[in-house]
Amino acid sequence: MQQSIIIADDHPLILKGLQDYLTEKGHNVIAGASDGKEALKLIIKHNPEIAILDIRMPFMSGLEIAQICKEQNIDTKVVLITFEKDGNLFNKAKELNVHGYILKEFALAEIESCLAALEKGNSYFSPNLQDFISKDNIVDLKTLSKTEKKILKLVAQNKTTKEIGVELFVSYRTVEKHRSNIIKKLNLDHQQNSLLIWAKENQKHFL
Repeated sequence: MQQSIIIADDHPLILKGLQDYLTEKGHNVIAGASDGKEALKLIIKHNPEIAILDIRMPFMSGLEIAQICKEQNIDTKVVLITFEKDGNLFNKAKELNVHGYILKEFALAEIESCLAALEKGNSYFSPNLQDFISKDNIVDLKTLSKTEKKILKLVAQNKTTKEIGVELFVSYRTVEKHRSNIIKKLNLDHQQNSLLIWAKENQKHFL
């Protein structure tokens, strides 16, 4: 008996394309959703064996749904699909024990391999994605203190050292010391504006 599947993606063409493709291949696609809230409702209502979820959707992301499934011990196996070659998203997905992770550009080529792996009780992580991910592009903010993270956010907002000091009620020298520590912890070059450039490029990870 085929595994029951729901699919959620806010791009109508991708949603329909996946639904039609899997149905033609004989898979049991029972429902589709165009946003995260609808997807979670379908998972709770139908308790499908597999949920193929876009990572970024309105109202609730695929990662948030995976987190809820983990917290509430929902048996549905979550497969995440994304256009983003992002090491941090990939690591977060693994922390949430998702069963599959596929790049959308390879979705039709890999989805059946993924479903076959799941049927055997295995996980499937796109080899194409893993080729793109190296430790060099993974942003680890766990080493930063709360104050350092606040300063990083303010740096990304183009705030000067003086402005940051005023906002956080600390001295200019204290902010400079924090900035120096952040640069050291993130292993950045001690060049002018290196922290600003890094903060701008990586702000999606901490804003």
